[in-house]
Amino acid sequence: MSYAGELVGATAWGLDLLDSRFRVFESDLWGLPDTFRDHYQDIGQSADLVSQQMIRQQIPVHHLSVQSLEDWHQSDLYQNVFRIYGVEHGMVAPLIGVGRLIGGIYFMRGKELPAFGDPDLIQVSSLCQHLSVRLATLRLAIAPSIVNGLTPREIDIAELVAQGFSNREIALKLNISRDAVKQVLKRIFRKLDVSARAEMVAKLKV
Repeated sequence: MSYAGELVGATAWGLDLLDSRFRVFESDLWGLPDTFRDHYQDIGQSADLVSQQMIRQQIPVHHLSVQSLEDWHQSDLYQNVFRIYGVEHGMVAPLIGVGRLIGGIYFMRGKELPAFGDPDLIQVSSLCQHLSVRLATLRLAIAPSIVNGLTPREIDIAELVAQGFSNREIALKLNISRDAVKQVLKRIFRKLDVSARAEMVAKLKV
């Protein structure tokens, strides 16, 4: 990710990881101060037509593919966030894993550079495919001493909890009942001597 922006000539770029309700739970940003992210969150994702379309269709999208340049310049998001930080053009692409949208990678350019176009979407698609495969195959880094104490089913459920899934979603994904998920979590809590999901995830990660 430190060099991802060079692929498409971006002046700034970032990575958001999403929970099962498409809420950002982890984020990294390169090329801009953290205050950019804060101001963006104040405006809200609902004002970002590009991100909305990416989430709906799960395809790479740039600003000119969803609105005219004039409409973009008149939007609250541009006027109150992007313009202030010298960002003129944006593009976002999906990261897919465990059968769902798990994040997005976004790229930005200043006024001195041309707008993103379809060739950029093709280029970033390859990067997203690589990152999606990598994220999908990453499992919790669980210490061997802990692994030996957990069953494969317990490890599977712990990993899904760490990815932001609810008990109901875990039950559907694993084709088991919600009560079964609760019972497994209780066993994991006892084995790890924890009392909450976040505490469990923190203890499992090395």
